[in-house]
Amino acid sequence: MLVRCGWVGTGKPFYEEYHDHEWGVPVHDDRQFFEMMILEGAQAGLSWETILKRRAGYKAVFHNFDVAKVAALTDAELERMLLDERIIRNRLKVFAARKNAVAFMQIQKEFGSFDAYVWRFVGGKPLQGQRKTLKDVPAVTAESDALSKDLKKRGMTFVGSTIMYAFMQATGLVNDHVADCHRCKALS
Repeated sequence: MLVRCGWVGTGKPFYEEYHDHEWGVPVHDDRQFFEMMILEGAQAGLSWETILKRRAGYKAVFHNFDVAKVAALTDAELERMLLDERIIRNRLKVFAARKNAVAFMQIQKEFGSFDAYVWRFVGGKPLQGQRKTLKDVPAVTAESDALSKDLKKRGMTFVGSTIMYAFMQATGLVNDHVADCHRCKALS
């Protein structure tokens, strides 16, 4: 039996699949970064499991996370999204997706890609958390504080330090698989 990080639990194949094949794997694709930006922002105040179960709905509603299409959404289109049960129907979070898409595109323009921008916050390679247990995993770090502050300065919302640390873990900027997890060494 594979040992996984404790947050995965048992009997949840979709969660195990996410943990084993995606969480903590270094991302270098701007569409994936934008997807995680939307999903992590949607998670604020909720469980990741809740968001992961709705991921397909988010993909459909947010045009496969095409940043240009999301940036171009009208108020009327965003209002219709608030009626769609496939996503979390929180007005601030839904409207933040468009606002963040606009800022995301500005970052792409300035740095050539979001990838080039975001990896600067960890020196260009994944930080190795080297956590012995789940209790050792922080909610925020100096790097997530810096990323959050910079994104807010650029006009983004739902990018607080805790959300950005989860984003960094999910996209492999940080390897926070605990020491006995079968993925820890594979991502070191």
